[in-house]
Amino acid sequence: MIDAFLDFLQHEKRSSVHTVTSYKTDLDQFCKYLLFQYDCVPEKATSVMLRSWVVSLMEEGLNPVSINRKIASLRSFYGFLRRKKQIPSDPTKILSALKMRKKLPAFVEEKAMDMLFDHTGFPDDPNGIRDRCVLELLYGTGIRLSELIGLEIQDLDLAGRTIRVYGKRAKERLVPISSSLAQLLMKYLAVRLPEEDTKVLILTDAGKAAYPVFVQRTVKKYLSGVTTLSQKSPHVLRHTYATHLLNRGADLNAIKELLGHANLAATQIYTHNSIEKLKKTHEQAHPKA
Repeated sequence: MIDAFLDFLQHEKRSSVHTVTSYKTDLDQFCKYLLFQYDCVPEKATSVMLRSWVVSLMEEGLNPVSINRKIASLRSFYGFLRRKKQIPSDPTKILSALKMRKKLPAFVEEKAMDMLFDHTGFPDDPNGIRDRCVLELLYGTGIRLSELIGLEIQDLDLAGRTIRVYGKRAKERLVPISSSLAQLLMKYLAVRLPEEDTKVLILTDAGKAAYPVFVQRTVKKYLSGVTTLSQKSPHVLRHTYATHLLNRGADLNAIKELLGHANLAATQIYTHNSIEKLKKTHEQAHPKA
C-alpha cells in the first residue's frame, strides 16, 4: 500500500517531488525496521511497534526535527490506510511529537540589506543584472526558492507592479512589487540571453532555466559581503522580508497572504523576532530594566 499512498500524494494531493521522496524514505526505513525486529508488514503493525521504532530513532541520536517528520509520515500513511479501510484502527494515535526548543528564524538586518543594494557592485552586464533581480525578488517579495525558479515571463505584470506566484500545491497568489523592482525586471528582460524555453524568467549564465543550487550559490555569494550569519540562503531572505515588514508595522494577516502561508500559525513565528527587539529596546532605554 505504500506505492498507492505515494501515488495519492503525488496525483491527488499534488505534493511536491521533495515531499513525496521524504515520505518514501521514512516509510522504507520503517518497513525495514518492522521486518527486522518483528517480521511484520505495516498493515499489521501495532502501536507498540510504532513506539518502539520512535524510541530506536531517539537512541540512535536522531534530532527531534527529523523524528517528528517521520512521525508525521506515519500519521499520514496510516490515515490513508484507515480511509481505504485497510486497517481497523489507527496505531499512530498514541504517538506524540517530541518537544523541541523553538528556533527563531534567522534574518539579515536592514542596514545590511541597504548595504547590499546600495553599495554592492553588481556587474553591469546581463548576469549581473540577473543576480540583482534574484536578490531583489527574494527580498522584495518573500517568495520561496521553488517559486522563484518557477516564475515565467507571463507571470509578470510590470505595469500593474505585481507578479503571479504558484506556491505549495500549486496555490496561486499575486504579490506586489516596488516600482524600482519593476524597472529592474524590465531592464533584465531587455538584456537576458535567449534560450530554448523562453518562458522561464531566471536563466543561468548559459541561458538555461535556473536551478536550486545555482540560486543558492548566487545568494550566498552576495550575502557573504554584508552579513556574518552562518545561514546565507534564499529562505533567510524570505525570513528577512517578513521580519522587516512586521518591524515596520505591517499587519500579520497581510504578511500571511504575501508569504502564501496556509494559516496564521506559520506566520506568527516572526512575531518572536519583533518581541526580542522590543525587549532589547526596553533593556537599553528603561531606567528600571
